Amino acid sequence: MHGVIGGTLARSAWTARSGRYLLGTLMTATVTLVAAPLLCLPALATPWAEHHRRRAGVLLDRPLGPRPRALRRDLAWLAIQVAIGVPAGGVALLGLGNLLLTLVVGVAWWAFPPSDPPRLLLLGDPVDGWVPALTLNLAQFLLLAALAGLALPPLAGAHARCCLAVLAPSPTERLAARVTELTRTRADVLQAHGAELRRIERDLHDGTQARLVAIAIRLAVAGQSLPQDPDAAAVLVRQARAETEEAMTELRSVIRAVYPPVLADQGLRGALGTLATRAGVPTRIDVGELGEVPAAVEAVAYFAVTEALANVARHSGASRAAVRVAREGMNLSAAITDDGTGGADADRGSGLDGIRRRAAALDGTLRISSPPGGPTVVTVELPCA
Repeated sequence: MHGVIGGTLARSAWTARSGRYLLGTLMTATVTLVAAPLLCLPALATPWAEHHRRRAGVLLDRPLGPRPRALRRDLAWLAIQVAIGVPAGGVALLGLGNLLLTLVVGVAWWAFPPSDPPRLLLLGDPVDGWVPALTLNLAQFLLLAALAGLALPPLAGAHARCCLAVLAPSPTERLAARVTELTRTRADVLQAHGAELRRIERDLHDGTQARLVAIAIRLAVAGQSLPQDPDAAAVLVRQARAETEEAMTELRSVIRAVYPPVLADQGLRGALGTLATRAGVPTRIDVGELGEVPAAVEAVAYFAVTEALANVARHSGASRAAVRVAREGMNLSAAITDDGTGGADADRGSGLDGIRRRAAALDGTLRISSPPGGPTVVTVELPCA
């Protein structure tokens, strides 16, 4: 019973949404027809076409990326919008208008003059009392509502798909955009690679190399002082041994930054479990069935989760966080959620921008939902093929 009611409400909401879309289409088609000379100007044609494209994407729940400017296609949409928008919107206006009129007649038939009572749209019988209002008129209302539910959603969907098809980039434009994106990500990868090499060189030079030089000096002094002062030489050897252990620790830190050994030892699932124990806030880890994941994808996913949790601990003021990693088709998806203050933005040069660069290097994407007041959801999707 609850399922039937829920399905009916869902269909009614979708019908209402489709009706609003078609009525808006009728209005914009009328504006297009009236203001066609102005809308043919490039400065107005492109934003007008983009407005329709966004409306269609929202109706069909399709994410839309940027598209190249194409005036010829935008002008073609003006003509197509008038040709199909006016009839489609007219059908919606006729159906919803009669539905509203039937509803008004059913509750306010008594307000009409007795000499000229309202009549049923389909049968023509007068509605001059509560009996016809609650029987024949109600049956007409339900019939019209059913017809609207059958006709409006497919009509709105067809119009929206036509809009997206007309305004979609051509294969040549998609290829050019793809080449541009690959060129940009290649430059980002080279820049990030150079920065990583400089960081590793700096860590080795300032840390490990300095300790190795100190060890060599101590061992040399110990060798010189061993015949005269064995106790002093033993102290120097012990200091050199301590320096050796610290140098090994720093080397392991550098190696971990290049490719965490825990990934090779335990895989992504185990590495994330270990990471949760070191996070600055209580973190719940949920890893689904991942199958075979390339090592490069595992590394980027691990670094993305690491950086996201570091941001949570440093900036969000969150009391808890959650990480969910799952395989979705050919993609690996990692979603990091926290209950902090929100406002995260990768464009401000934070660690999120580094995550975006790493993901883009593998043709992946980064999505951020972080309204003021939270919660924040950072989602990284990486292709595994």
